[in-house]
Amino acid sequence: MANPVFHIKDSYYFEIPKFLTSEVDSKDQVSGWLTKAHPDATVSEFAHELDGKILIPQPFGEPGALYPGTNDQGFCISKFMVLQLLIAVGMVLLFKRLADRVSSGKPVSGRLDNFLEAVLLYIRDDVVRPAIGRHHADRFLPLLWTIFFFILFCNLLGLVPWLGTATGAWGTTFALAVVILGTGLIAGMRELGVVGYWKNFILHIDMPGWMLPLKITIILVIFVIEIASNLIRHAVLSIRLLANMVAGHLVLLGILGMLVSAAGSDTWGVVAGISVLGSILFSCLELFVSFLQAYVFTFLSALFIGSAVHKH
Repeated sequence: MANPVFHIKDSYYFEIPKFLTSEVDSKDQVSGWLTKAHPDATVSEFAHELDGKILIPQPFGEPGALYPGTNDQGFCISKFMVLQLLIAVGMVLLFKRLADRVSSGKPVSGRLDNFLEAVLLYIRDDVVRPAIGRHHADRFLPLLWTIFFFILFCNLLGLVPWLGTATGAWGTTFALAVVILGTGLIAGMRELGVVGYWKNFILHIDMPGWMLPLKITIILVIFVIEIASNLIRHAVLSIRLLANMVAGHLVLLGILGMLVSAAGSDTWGVVAGISVLGSILFSCLELFVSFLQAYVFTFLSALFIGSAVHKH
């Protein structure tokens, strides 16, 4: 692979152990969209590029390369899409089982169910209700619960070999932030009224009548700033999650890259020991960050929704 950063990017393939892949001996073994994207590539170049990779079937489109880009045609299925779909299905199965047990009146039992219940109650009682208020909070609990666990599972899959972190793509984090923005917008208009919601961004200034032109100017400027601030903080919400997940994997990539750079040198044994120990310690830190970033995103989302449904 020419650029090791591609290991943390979205792609149209899954990396698997090399012994599970077959050797490419002719172009007939290469997917049609890949040969079409690179018509001048030789068999040996395809064999080198596809070594240790399994391509994702593309029934609805034709990618322009192994990685999402501007040359894609139609609806192309990427690795992160597959992982997010698996997470969504897994969450439905996992929490339906827990919901069926709770609704039937049976006590929660088992380590997994007790862990899930403890997390759900913590988010409700210590995150959502204090940020939004008890009167409004329970309406948004299903959304915020879903976002927390979706982000958490996306983060944790990034620690599993040969998978990836879907929250390491801005398309994922941006979409989550847009959902929060839309939720606050709709909920705020329903609670305060359309006019009341936008009036909430207007600063109330007590100034003499002869200063009316200045007053109007100040109100308009601050109104624009408040609208821009609302949009910017939701954009930052997405970038914060993206940056933390990408940065963590880049550091891990750098630590493991020490092994490659020291290969064949007299200090390889020392470097290998430092690299392995550093990777283990930083992976533990990444495990903590996976939970932390899911919490931070949920907490800030609750604050933004709470500010949308309450008057200043």
